[in-house]
This record gives sequence, C-alpha cells and structure tokens, in this order.
Amino acid sequence: MCTCSVKEDPRFTELADFIASLPDRKGELITVLHKAQGIFGYLPREVQEFVAEHMELSLAKVYGVVKFYSFFTMTPKGRFPISVCMGTACYVRGAEDIVAELSKQLNISVGGVTEDGKFSLDTLRCVGACGLAPVVIVGEKVYGRVVPKDIEGILAEYAQA
Repeated sequence: MCTCSVKEDPRFTELADFIASLPDRKGELITVLHKAQGIFGYLPREVQEFVAEHMELSLAKVYGVVKFYSFFTMTPKGRFPISVCMGTACYVRGAEDIVAELSKQLNISVGGVTEDGKFSLDTLRCVGACGLAPVVIVGEKVYGRVVPKDIEGILAEYAQA
C-alpha cells in the first residue's frame, strides 16, 4: 500500500483522475509517468509507489522504467530547468564550453539546482535539432547556435520571473 500523502496533496488526486480516465491502463506506464512528472516536476519514490499501486504494477517495474529513460528524473528540478544537448553535433560545436559557462554563472554543476531553486542544469543526449547546434533548452524554450557569451543574456531573460 502506498504511504503517499494523498489527502494532503491535490496533485495525487489529479494523477489518480488521469489514470482513471485511461480507457485501458495496459501499456500506458510511460504516459502516466510523463503526466506524473509534469504534475510533480520529478518522480520521487512516493510518486512511483502511487503510480505502481494505481497501475497495478510492481514498484520494481515502475522504477525500472524511470531509471531506463533519461527524460525521467527522481531529483527536483529548478523552476527553469536548463538542458544542454551533448549529442555529436552539439558536442563538436562547443557544448562542453556552454555547460562550463552555465556551471560558472549559476554556481552549480550538472545535476544541481541553484540555492534559490530557480535553475537546474542537466545535459541531454540529443534533441534532434542538429542544425542549431549547440542547443540549450530552458524550460520549453530552445536556444540554438549558443556560444558562451550568450549565456548571460539567456539567464537574464529569467531574472525577474
């Protein structure tokens, strides 16, 4: 049985309603995990337990899927998650320098979150925008052909938010 704080947190009700709305739960685990991560921002153990219980799956199955797919995260993200593509095109066009500059300006390493919770920094394998390499994604916004000197301006767009 899930020990989730369902009664105290309306996000669990939203997730339960979503799961209940599925015509057939079989084969929908990834869809449910995407929804859960959209609701909670990440997939901590209690959310995975809740999904397992409501999908009638083992926690091991849910955890295995969460660990396998790099899109899913078990750690909190900043209000503005930053991802730098490290695919081949982006890498050879300077993505490492972009990551270094972001780390320096935000004072965090890859996988970290700023003290104020505003930004988190991660890398991705490939975002499929090789013509724009190197690519930085902040939330849903894609920045292409980024060079280290662009980082200050990109971060400034989110300063007042």
